[in-house]
Amino acid sequence: MQPVQTGEYGGAPMQLPHGPAWLRSPVGLGKAAAVAVGVAAATDLFAVWSGYVSYDVADRLVGDGFGAVPVTEVDRADTIYTATGVVQTVAFVVAIVLFLVWFQRVRVNAEVFDPFGHRMKRGWTCGSWFVPIVNLWFPRRIMEDVWDASVPAGRASHGLVNGWWAFWLLALFTDRYGATAYRRAETPGDVRDAFGAVILSDVAHLVAGVLAVLVILRLTRMQDEKARGGALTVAV
Repeated sequence: MQPVQTGEYGGAPMQLPHGPAWLRSPVGLGKAAAVAVGVAAATDLFAVWSGYVSYDVADRLVGDGFGAVPVTEVDRADTIYTATGVVQTVAFVVAIVLFLVWFQRVRVNAEVFDPFGHRMKRGWTCGSWFVPIVNLWFPRRIMEDVWDASVPAGRASHGLVNGWWAFWLLALFTDRYGATAYRRAETPGDVRDAFGAVILSDVAHLVAGVLAVLVILRLTRMQDEKARGGALTVAV
């Protein structure tokens, strides 16, 4: 094990099982990540409206036929949907980058608070999000360990974390289903049904984004309070 410095919060050197680590304030990164995730959630709200516009056009095509819907209206719905996808993607990428940088910092901080309370190696903190299958539960497990280590006193409920993760998984599955259904759609009815799944996915993304903001803000506050209170667990 390597000696660890507690960084800008001060404190005595410690030994940690996951390698060198030190306390660094998560406040600035937490605020930036919360704003980025919040903006991404706002684009999801816009996407829900965009999806409804496309769903409505497809539904009228199913009920009244192609002649009942002007071509300009179909093109407008398609343009709005495409533009929304671009905006969503840009906002999502920015949110992912800032969230992962923040997540890595709070994980390292948590190693100082509780050196032996982490079931996953530090490298999984960011890497687990990009590995198929394990990305369905590894990030949540890491977040729970960080959460428990960061509680100023006692043990906090995982309700907020579990709610966030449940909607995140719902968003992933419905997004995959909606995208696949849209690619395979051959009739207006197929397109309408695909947009129904896409709307559900965007709603799930929206709720998951709001809960993620709450997770970021609460965990950031807990770590800041614990560090400033000097409640550090020293490795033995």
